[in-house]
Amino acid sequence: MKIRVLMITHNRPAYTRLSLARLAETLPPHAKAVVWDNASSEENLKVLRGFEGHPAIERIIYNRTNDRLRGPTNWFWRNHADADLLGKIDDDCLMPARWVEKVEKAHRDITEAGIIGCWRFLPEDFSVSKATRKIHSFGAHMILRNCWIEGSGYLMKRKVVDEIGGLRPKETFTTWCIRAAAKGYVIGWYYPFLYQEHMDDPRAEHTGIKTDEDLRRLLPLSAEQYGVRTREEWVRKLRGTAQRLQEYSLDPYDFIGLRSRLKRKLYNMLGLAYFPKE
Repeated sequence: MKIRVLMITHNRPAYTRLSLARLAETLPPHAKAVVWDNASSEENLKVLRGFEGHPAIERIIYNRTNDRLRGPTNWFWRNHADADLLGKIDDDCLMPARWVEKVEKAHRDITEAGIIGCWRFLPEDFSVSKATRKIHSFGAHMILRNCWIEGSGYLMKRKVVDEIGGLRPKETFTTWCIRAAAKGYVIGWYYPFLYQEHMDDPRAEHTGIKTDEDLRRLLPLSAEQYGVRTREEWVRKLRGTAQRLQEYSLDPYDFIGLRSRLKRKLYNMLGLAYFPKE
């Protein structure tokens, strides 16, 4: 299979140096990385220039504006129509050894597999008893299924993009995944987990977030969106996210369509949050 993996970088030189080096060393010869930088500072660009010519890296794009997620992702999908599997790694994640080979094998063996990813949460955030109903066997493989996964550390079949199209204006990767799930694709995390270290988790080995000041300096986008202000608050948010992922419905129509709209209205009346947000 031909495999291409996108990494988007932006102003995180210490993380980028680690994450890109790890990605490059975990890619087999038939897989290559494409790096898109979102108008970073000179320090981050210097890190990227150090990887120019690396055999695992097909191309580095030095974009002059910050196009965040949607622009680079849609560009990548459009320009790699010949790849069998497409992936994406964030610049704050360290990939495990042989993750490509294991996920590629699952895609070969599971016809209905759409998007299969690596798990980014810590063992203390996982409950077998809570997640067991969502862990499904597919021959020699097991998947912790959900209607979406995080947008890092995954490989997906090219035909998913061909069938449902790219990210729509204002659409998140989460809701894009739900559209794929509604088409019948299996989405989830390989199990037993392939752990990708999420350096934005203050509990991770290589995290830069040791203090509240570090959090303010390196404020992750998700933390900013949730209004998180302290390190401990961010840990609680990450732990809660992991636990909810093990409990969410496997029916995509609980999140899109008429049923979803009715549920959102009910939750709003009760003053409760309904995820994912529209």
